[in-house]
Amino acid sequence: MEQYKQKRKQYGIIIIFLISLLFVSFIFSITQGAAEIPVSRLPEILAGGGTQTEKTIIFEIRFPRAILAVLVGASLSISGVVLQALFRNPMADPYILGISSGAGFGAAAAMLFGISFTFIGFSGISACAFFGGIVAILIVYNIAKIKGSLPVQTLLLSGIAVGAFFSACIAILMFIAGNKLHGIVFWLFGSMSFASWDNIIVIIPYFIICSIIIYIFSRDLNVVLLGEEDAKALGIDTETVKKVLLGCATMLTAAAVSVSGLIGFIGLVIPHITRILIGPDHRILIPASVFIGSIALLLTDTLARTIISPVDIPVGIITSLFGAPFFIYLLKKRRHEYF
Repeated sequence: MEQYKQKRKQYGIIIIFLISLLFVSFIFSITQGAAEIPVSRLPEILAGGGTQTEKTIIFEIRFPRAILAVLVGASLSISGVVLQALFRNPMADPYILGISSGAGFGAAAAMLFGISFTFIGFSGISACAFFGGIVAILIVYNIAKIKGSLPVQTLLLSGIAVGAFFSACIAILMFIAGNKLHGIVFWLFGSMSFASWDNIIVIIPYFIICSIIIYIFSRDLNVVLLGEEDAKALGIDTETVKKVLLGCATMLTAAAVSVSGLIGFIGLVIPHITRILIGPDHRILIPASVFIGSIALLLTDTLARTIISPVDIPVGIITSLFGAPFFIYLLKKRRHEYF
């Protein structure tokens, strides 16, 4: 009992520290840019003072962009934690099931054919991206399903195959895109420049609901890591756990991709970094990943828009630039397990 109380106290300290770090990162992010605004000016601007230009920059450009980076980073990170646990594979990430490729195809099709409508807050491109991601996972699910069960390895292979198919479809659309190619390529790189208050309002319900459900299953995830047979022996309905958590991870990923484009490696790298720093217990790993993922994407996006200001580099390029070496490190460290 004493050990349990000590652990809870440690978890509390960790979360408070991460919340404080996120707050500092957020303040740093909204004060940086082509028009630098000193931190000392923020209280006055937030209180309704300051010039009209300062208020526009803070409230209409940087605030929504920073909040969207927080939500997307958190969504991809928590999805990565879930999928790495379900697959019991450190190389799993939110894009491994073809969700990103499906979303990319939906967005590319919307841009190429000029699809324009609004659906529950999503713009035409975002809505098509969201639906594309959902369609991709439904195809994967139906391919992998065997008599009501969902074998993890079959699911993984189905995701790779479906992802490759949608990637080929994206290539075809890019080939015939003509003068719309630039817009498609920019979206596929991933960027927070699409940020708006409407996008934030759309993604928040998915993030809150799915995150709560995932956390409710955090103890079950700890048991699933022991193996499906052991989990069943301990009374865990592994099929239900897989379906619910897979559904939540899919919704989080599809919603994130629909408003930001394809941002790689956050869902792969952040769960590993968090696991190294925090440990494997999902009761703390999940919330810690949410904060660390938020901080990572927030700071990365700040770097992307300030490193060669006023040019706004797609943040997906920066995350891949830093994430790829880490991925190579993982491959080399675990290569003995693959051969």
